[in-house]
Amino acid sequence: MNYPAPPWLPGGHLQTIYPATCIAKPKVAYRRERWATPDGDFIDVDFVDSKPGRPFIVLFHGLEGSSDSHYARALMALLASRGWSGAVPHFRGCSGEMNQAPRFYHSGDAQEVDWVIRRLVAQGKKDRASKFYAAGVSLGGNALLRWLGESQHEADIVDAACAISAPLDLAGGGAALSRGLNMIYTRVFLQTLKPKCLQKLKQFPGLFDRETMLRSRNLYEFDNIVTAPLHGYRNTDDYWHRASAKHVLNDITVRTLVLNAKNDPFLPPRHLPAAASRHVTLDYPEQGGHVGFAVGAPPGKIDWLPRRMLGFLEAN
Repeated sequence: MNYPAPPWLPGGHLQTIYPATCIAKPKVAYRRERWATPDGDFIDVDFVDSKPGRPFIVLFHGLEGSSDSHYARALMALLASRGWSGAVPHFRGCSGEMNQAPRFYHSGDAQEVDWVIRRLVAQGKKDRASKFYAAGVSLGGNALLRWLGESQHEADIVDAACAISAPLDLAGGGAALSRGLNMIYTRVFLQTLKPKCLQKLKQFPGLFDRETMLRSRNLYEFDNIVTAPLHGYRNTDDYWHRASAKHVLNDITVRTLVLNAKNDPFLPPRHLPAAASRHVTLDYPEQGGHVGFAVGAPPGKIDWLPRRMLGFLEAN
């Protein structure tokens, strides 16, 4: 299923920004559950419910994303139209309410992915789900791939998986987001991350240095003072190296799609891995942007990506 880039939407930046901001998102009727976490915190999970005995998909969102992100709404709307069920678990602090633990979330959050998937699989068995699929977008895609690779055959509780626009090489992607026009995306992320950090400091005074955090101008500096130390990494370099999904692609035993556009501003094509496990399909279309993949005549549609995902998941 090749991606047909619309001629009226040229280039990686337009193909990234326009679908996320200018194309109407389909309506989705979510049902929310709040789960207590193993470490005494909570996460909020938004569900799309259907009849028992149908396939189930869990979607892990990207950096500062949510169940309201355009890609989440597009996928969940397609599921609902097919009578499937699905869930979008929110990473810590991304559901509209600040979480209670000192930690946030990060690109290598395989342990978080593990307990969420295992709980959903157990729930799916009760609902007699015919298949259980896992998907992740951007940061969520990298975290999902880390779980798949680290778990190996223990991840066989999942029938198939998709990772979309994942930052497979965090150092390469981080460097790209720290220069030129890509600083647009960095500023957007920091505009929401920094206020969350101020909230976290009210909960836990002295957790990290407030002024250094506020002075951070890019994700390298932010991760160095906040993300890395809060989640057990020495510094940004250690975090970006150890959390990158590229290191575990050869260890994946679940049938998995890795889809990254070569013009994705978040990860230059030279950083895209050339090889992976025989269970992994590496799909690198020339165009599509970062979680973009708009199709059709203006104003365009965002249904190509969820159809591509379901097409892969359903294939034998």
